[in-house]
Amino acid sequence: MIDAMPGQTAPVSTADTALAASAGSLPAEPAADAASGIFDLAPVSLWLEDFSGVKALFEAWRRAGVTSLKDHLTGHPARVKECASRIRVLQVNRKTLTLFGARDLDHLVGNLDRVFRDDMLPTLIDELIQLWEGKTEFESNTVNYTLDGDQLDIHLKATILPGYEHDWTRVLLAIEDITDREAARRELIGSENYARALFEHSPVSLWVEDFSGVKRLMDEIRAQGIVDLRVFTDVHEEFVQRCISEVRVIDVNKRTLELFGAGDKAMLLSSLPMIMRDEMEPCFREQLIDLWNGILFQQREVVNYTLDGSKLNLLLQFSVFPDREHDWSLVQVALTDITARKKAEAYLEYLGSHDALTKLCNRTFFVDELNRLDRKGPWPVTIIMADLNGLKAANDELGHAAGDSLLRRAGEVLNSIVDKPARAARIGGDEFAVILPNVARAEGEAMMKVIDDLVGINNEFYTDLPLSLSMGLATGEQGERLEEVVKRADLVMLAAKREHYAKAEYERRSKAG
Repeated sequence: MIDAMPGQTAPVSTADTALAASAGSLPAEPAADAASGIFDLAPVSLWLEDFSGVKALFEAWRRAGVTSLKDHLTGHPARVKECASRIRVLQVNRKTLTLFGARDLDHLVGNLDRVFRDDMLPTLIDELIQLWEGKTEFESNTVNYTLDGDQLDIHLKATILPGYEHDWTRVLLAIEDITDREAARRELIGSENYARALFEHSPVSLWVEDFSGVKRLMDEIRAQGIVDLRVFTDVHEEFVQRCISEVRVIDVNKRTLELFGAGDKAMLLSSLPMIMRDEMEPCFREQLIDLWNGILFQQREVVNYTLDGSKLNLLLQFSVFPDREHDWSLVQVALTDITARKKAEAYLEYLGSHDALTKLCNRTFFVDELNRLDRKGPWPVTIIMADLNGLKAANDELGHAAGDSLLRRAGEVLNSIVDKPARAARIGGDEFAVILPNVARAEGEAMMKVIDDLVGINNEFYTDLPLSLSMGLATGEQGERLEEVVKRADLVMLAAKREHYAKAEYERRSKAG
């Protein structure tokens, strides 16, 4: 509402006789009485005002060379208030008095400075500009205040009454109270901002995607009589790629950019083939099969890659938005980084089957592998048993660090020559075993020769403390228990160990003599 000042009733014409009569300035005629009643009982707030002072001020400014009223008023509140002071309130209806909490017109007009304040100036400038540009009607959304200080959100619509376009002495303003609507709008905006903040600042990676293209492809093949998507994609592997190409990423949050190492959303979206590759296609296929079967909320572990190529283990949670079940046009994907957890699990699993010092398999794995080969083969199975010579002496004379160094070196040698399905294990303090599935005795003996050669090479790098292994070999055929093969290899190894120490004692005595 434009701020207005009370004034004397201006001369009236036939066009405003009815309104003027209701204000008491003219004798009331029957038609005027009816119009006055309509004005006074209208369910919206009505104001009859005189804008002739504003028009005169505009004409003076034009003569002074003002061409842009916006530039003339913006930043000059005194000029805006001068315009407001030129407006006179002639009449208001009952709804106006009730809306603003006024006893009568004088009470309202005498307190207009409490009604129009704070937020009014920018809106008033817009209203004045509309008049400056020659419009005979203007409207705006603005804020007024009741005489009790309560804020009113209003929609104002003003019209220069017909016949008064030349002097603007009669302008009718209608004010609609939109406080409840604006409060609801502000609450909605607040809720949207809150939801947006939750999305943007979530500690997990969030994606909003459009799967409607995927649903369209699925509906097409369903209409062709396909009932089992798993069987269909076994035959038509390209269908999975077609579905991937139909997924549209609508938005991602800040955590997503951080997780994948992207500078912005454009960089991330242009790099999707780098992020979702290798292990991702089988996971996506399972996701499609679940969707085909009506499972619209899913959870599974997947693998993605950062933009620098680092592997990410992720817990993926997929859900179709409520009310979008018919077309899957809005889908949320939440990705929780479980890389550290997976590494910890892998390490614990590794420790469960490996010796931490030598990095070889441990005795538990050795026993389990023998049992598995007993049941399934492949045969023949050759087993090499080895014992580290001189470990006790190294521990006693040089300390356990020296003994641990020998054990690690033995592990390095055995690890370097064993590839799956063969396995090398530390099965005791200084005892080792090599399991060679589908390897005959001759190949096993060649392997022992390679181990001997590698021990020699290793000693060239560690001249202070020589590494020495006593070894024995046995080969088992199908139907023979591998436990017995181990015993036979162990007996050969013990014989080799006795020979090693006998030779060492002989050399020691020879040197002493």
